[in-house]
Amino acid sequence: GKHWTVNEVRALIRIWSDKNIQQQLEGTVRNKKIFEQVAARLQKFGIDRDWKQCRTKYKNLKHEYKSVKSAQDSGSTSKSMKFFNELDAILGHCTMEQASKSDN
Repeated sequence: GKHWTVNEVRALIRIWSDKNIQQQLEGTVRNKKIFEQVAARLQKFGIDRDWKQCRTKYKNLKHEYKSVKSAQDSGSTSKSMKFFNELDAILGHCTMEQASKSDN
């Protein structure tokens, strides 16, 4: 498909950082409906992506984030990615919340 621009990814992350969207994504595996919402919101920014493209990009970003994060946790600083801080703001606390839930 068409390569995602920095602005498109930023817009996707902005939508993804919506607490409402996050809660929906955390609670489900069959998430077509959520990504249809995401695609509709991107449309408002003038970004034309279908739900499949959004889901794929989301999965790729999440995967990349996790591999950078685990590299950092093991003391390596060589791995980095463009939107790490933005994603860390979204995903960093999710993993913490889930960890603390399993503690009690």
